Amino acid sequence: MEAAATTCFRHPSYETYVSCTRCERFICPDCMREAAVGHHCVECVKEGQRSVRQARTVFGGAVSRGAVPLVTYVLMGLNILVYLGELVRPGIVDRFGMTGAGLTGPDGSRYVYMDGGFPGLDVIGVVDGEWYRLLTGAFLHLPPGGSSFGSLPFGVLHIAFNMYALWNLGRVVEEQLGRVRYLALYLLSALGGSVLVYLVAPFDNAVGASGAIFGLAASFYVINRRLGRDMQAVNRFLAGFLIWMVISAGFTSWQGHLGGLLTGGVVTVVYAYAPAERRTQVQAAGCVVLLAVLMLLVVLKTSALTG
Repeated sequence: MEAAATTCFRHPSYETYVSCTRCERFICPDCMREAAVGHHCVECVKEGQRSVRQARTVFGGAVSRGAVPLVTYVLMGLNILVYLGELVRPGIVDRFGMTGAGLTGPDGSRYVYMDGGFPGLDVIGVVDGEWYRLLTGAFLHLPPGGSSFGSLPFGVLHIAFNMYALWNLGRVVEEQLGRVRYLALYLLSALGGSVLVYLVAPFDNAVGASGAIFGLAASFYVINRRLGRDMQAVNRFLAGFLIWMVISAGFTSWQGHLGGLLTGGVVTVVYAYAPAERRTQVQAAGCVVLLAVLMLLVVLKTSALTG
């Protein structure tokens, strides 16, 4: 008696005598996937992939060597695009740069802030509700030409140095933290830098990604310490950042640098030492609490400036 012909369960028109070693359903060559023993069907392969948890770093980032540092690329691209916008429309810097409190005249001239304003002058800055400046200023850089924020004879080097540092630090930090945690770290560090500028020097103007980059430097330090790596080179690296912050205090916003450094350190400590069994929840809660504290500080400073 002749055995009945068997067909692929996904392609009934295809006669086959090979079955999946997991579910024992018959499969054609198009549905076969190599396995340690025999072949698996497409559905069993998908089921196996769903049941295997992806390895993660101690900070929660997915372990994927060679992955593209997408967030770092995007952040660099945004900074560069905004800088190109500054070249076309220099007024962007004055409109969106970090200004805590100031006065502006009908001709656009800037004046020192006075409580309650001054007749004929408009109040501008975070004190007037322009909270967006706390973050937008971190995506702006000193233009080659003039602005009320000042300029450098080599203004383009401001963004060049920052993007070089972002490229070198961002790739390493993003690999360990993962994209979402890394982006939260970057934005909170940028915000923390602006908040300290507002608290300590509310009448100063500041632009640049330096606060966020100092946050990445602090994160890099905490990451290496948490992983138990040789800290000699890392200590020298962080010392270089601190020395640069002191040296550049005369012509950059040291408040922004220090604020970013402290914020980045705090965020990464939360990431690094959150208990593994509820790591994501603790990390998210830590970021939310820190954001709330920063916003509360802004509110209190605004209240003090406005009487």
